Amino acid sequence: MTASRARSQPGVTGASGPLWAPDPDFAATTNMARFTRYANETCGAATDSPEALWRWSIREPEAFWNAVWDFCGVIGERGERVVVDFDRLPGARWYPDARLNYAENLLRRRDDGPALLFRAEDRVRRDLSWAELYDKTSRLARALDALGIEPGDRVAGYVPNMPESIVYMLASASLGATISTASPDFGVQGVLDRFGQIEPRVLLAADGYFWQGKRYSSLDRLPEIVRRLPSVERVIIVPHTEPDPDVSAIPGGVLFDDFIDPWSPREIEFRRLPFDHPLYILFSSGTTGVPKCIVHGAGGILLTHLKEHRLHADIRPGDRAFYYTTCGWMMWNWLSSTLASEATAVLYDGSPFHPGPHVLFDYADEVRMTQLGVSAKFIDALGKEGLRPRETHDLSSVRTMLSTGSPLVPEGFDYVYRDVKPDVHLASISGGTDLCAGFVVGHPLLPVWRGEIQAPSLGMDVDVWDEEGRSMPAGKGELVCKSPFPSVPTGFWGDDDGSRFHAAYFDMYPNVWRHGDWMEWTEHGGAVIYGRSDATLNAGGVRIGTAEIYRLVDRMPEVLESIVIGQPWENDTRVVLFVRLAEGRSLDEDLESRIRGEIRENASPRHVPARILQVADIPRTKSAKISELAVRAVVLGESVKNVEALANPEALEDYRNRPELRA
Repeated sequence: MTASRARSQPGVTGASGPLWAPDPDFAATTNMARFTRYANETCGAATDSPEALWRWSIREPEAFWNAVWDFCGVIGERGERVVVDFDRLPGARWYPDARLNYAENLLRRRDDGPALLFRAEDRVRRDLSWAELYDKTSRLARALDALGIEPGDRVAGYVPNMPESIVYMLASASLGATISTASPDFGVQGVLDRFGQIEPRVLLAADGYFWQGKRYSSLDRLPEIVRRLPSVERVIIVPHTEPDPDVSAIPGGVLFDDFIDPWSPREIEFRRLPFDHPLYILFSSGTTGVPKCIVHGAGGILLTHLKEHRLHADIRPGDRAFYYTTCGWMMWNWLSSTLASEATAVLYDGSPFHPGPHVLFDYADEVRMTQLGVSAKFIDALGKEGLRPRETHDLSSVRTMLSTGSPLVPEGFDYVYRDVKPDVHLASISGGTDLCAGFVVGHPLLPVWRGEIQAPSLGMDVDVWDEEGRSMPAGKGELVCKSPFPSVPTGFWGDDDGSRFHAAYFDMYPNVWRHGDWMEWTEHGGAVIYGRSDATLNAGGVRIGTAEIYRLVDRMPEVLESIVIGQPWENDTRVVLFVRLAEGRSLDEDLESRIRGEIRENASPRHVPARILQVADIPRTKSAKISELAVRAVVLGESVKNVEALANPEALEDYRNRPELRA
């Protein structure tokens, strides 16, 4: 059933009603509606509304997570105990008697239906059926097993978002290995800053990648990377940009097909391991130092992603789920898990604007995507381009459009419902690498209100607190989670005493997770994220979320994008705004005055920047997030501790030693 069965109101600025609400007949078919009935009938949940279901999920966590396990058909032995030491955060242990394997849950199908669809810009097109995915995973698992890969061994991937990346993850997970990935646009030091900390035994790499129609080689970097990673015993090279790359210069290098060639496919012997056995090591963005190595347990990732996919994103067997991501962002891990819902994972690598801004919508129509996931900045860019996919594309298969990476501004909601698809469930979601999941997410049974994330995720005891640890029903404060949840990381790699892990999330409010986002509840029960609280400005004693400024400035037609920081000045903090303008535009007195007026009128005088400066580019992390902290460090004359975490570090030079910031 497609989203055409949903009722919607086109997004119009100032509209008093919701932008979209599910048609009752459509709503009744959703997984969320089915789960609600299941919880009421089997657990006595007695919930009669989405809010009541959420409150039951945090009031009765054992019943709720058991219901998710059973409803989603998790493969494995659950055991009797659900959680021990629930009063400890961190420290609670989920399903301490369980045994499962993540890969076994993702490979539950073995037929000729499509499991993976892949495009690399307009250069590569490949698909794998469920049977082909299983057999290829089996062969690679046998080859890794022969190499002696054991549970807990680390394996790493320096790869595009391509089928072999998922095959490698599944084969490694079937053996109980712990997986880390980085995208191939990382430089040598960026790779070493990550993989050097975890000492992988095997490295998967592609020969290169495509970006904006050009081929970029990875083969020239790999010898240096491998030389400085002495733990690596084997480097498996996937031909991607050329059919038969020369790997002779890479120590331990072997082509993918040659590595698996001696092994025929057979039944995979999945190693069932404890619930909290380390599955993934993910990395923080690393712009304030060497990236933190965040360890995630297999069971927590599986159960949490099943909940988000099946219930909140309404992913069903046979769906075709897409998220634009690289292997350097947690959304790749999130997307990979859609296989556990028996959905096809739709992969894309390369620029989402090559050969034009329509390319992802072309792809959506071609493969009949049901879930289309992009970043908020992508939606903003499409609006700036004036693209109107609803006039040029069908998109009738798309039920849900997801957005994350940064707050989706109200104008982004308007754009989607006006120019993309008026009858789609637009699910803005927010969470992070830290939990590899979302705290506030979409909900298929609730209306979509302009500028709002719909609801807290089920099982997540989310709240907004002030600096004193008091709950705030209204007003902006710290996003916290007051109770344990299954995807709390097991810790940081190498943090033997847990001190760095504790300092990252639990120092401000003991026994409560402080996420580091600045948030506010809405009158509809939804949430608005105002940016990172550690980048929150404090001008004249008033805390200002940077997203409050971006949503006003970035909607101006002359401004392509902006970045704002707080600069210490005369015993206070002043707001400094940098803008990247449309081609041919310059920051003259008229535009500067209009920017100030827009902010003063629609935010407050406190938000108005003391300085507005034009720049050529905005520095971003590898996962495309603007890096306010790196800009602030340059402005203050401090060193950026991990320039390798930035996709475009050269952009920082435009911010250095600006005379306007010395007066």
